[in-house]
Amino acid sequence: MAKILIGLLFGGSSEEHTVSINSAAAILQALQAGDNSYKYDVIPIYIQKNGIWIAGKIAEQVLETKKPLPTLSLKKEDKFQLWQFPTEVSQIDVWFPVLHGPNGEDGTIQGLLKLMQVPFVGANVLGSAVSMDKIIMKTIFSQMELPQVKYLTFEYSNTKYCSQLSDDIRTNFGYPCFVKPANLGSSVGVSKVYSHNELDIALKNAASYDNRIIIEEGIVARELECGVLGNDIPKVSVIGEITFENDFYDYEAKYKDSSSKIHIPAKLPDHIIEKIQQIAIRAFTGINCKGLARVDFFYVEETQEIFINEINSFPGFTEFSMYPKLWMQTGLSFNELVDKLIELALK
Repeated sequence: MAKILIGLLFGGSSEEHTVSINSAAAILQALQAGDNSYKYDVIPIYIQKNGIWIAGKIAEQVLETKKPLPTLSLKKEDKFQLWQFPTEVSQIDVWFPVLHGPNGEDGTIQGLLKLMQVPFVGANVLGSAVSMDKIIMKTIFSQMELPQVKYLTFEYSNTKYCSQLSDDIRTNFGYPCFVKPANLGSSVGVSKVYSHNELDIALKNAASYDNRIIIEEGIVARELECGVLGNDIPKVSVIGEITFENDFYDYEAKYKDSSSKIHIPAKLPDHIIEKIQQIAIRAFTGINCKGLARVDFFYVEETQEIFINEINSFPGFTEFSMYPKLWMQTGLSFNELVDKLIELALK
């Protein structure tokens, strides 16, 4: 049988560009290993930060070095290049969009791939868009009556409300709290705020990534994560826990701090594990996710309260990332997981 040609799409214009490169490099290795090497051929296609798509040796070199190309600004007359896709695009049998953050994980690239009428790995337009936008996600979770920490939403351009915001924080949940851009991942733009004096800086930081901001109650809790895999009848992984020495699980703790640890499986009572897994599936199906997702939770051990934090429709995917590790401990190797995701895309 002829091999299936995979279009490995990575990079993108978001702040998670480098994370995408690392994830794609690991997936490429899995596609070229063991039984997968007999089933798949791969064309890496790199989306530069300026939006230009590149295939061939340059894309391969980026994956080998795991270093992004220098960002070049596009002149007005050069913008036609954004719609000049590499000739290899027409040969793709299945797309594997390994993109994190806005313009990659938010439904935009999924809409383009859907118009191409070629199967692709992961959530469709709706599931991707809802997963990316924390405000819409939390609104839907509220309608589904899934347990969440208290939160407020804020548009940074609404200067009239800005002076009232701190009062509303004190009234609803107090300090400390977390300030986050509505659309971003990997904890980019997130701040932990301990007082009114720190609020303005945190809001400016978040607003540099997104005008729409979410402010969440800060609670003392264990941070747990669960993997979901499937389409209409998804399965769940074992539960993993993250421990860290930073003030919270920020970008540094996720990608640079060696003191951050992943514990799989997390030591939890059976009824808590079951409840977390049930909520993970409800969240996954409730926002119409497909293929894969990682669902993050807070667990307050003293009261045994569980709060869903967020769902990530394309989580980090290196061999060291939580999502593949969860499935390894559930009985699915990294290579098998990649193969399964392509199978789900074709279905």
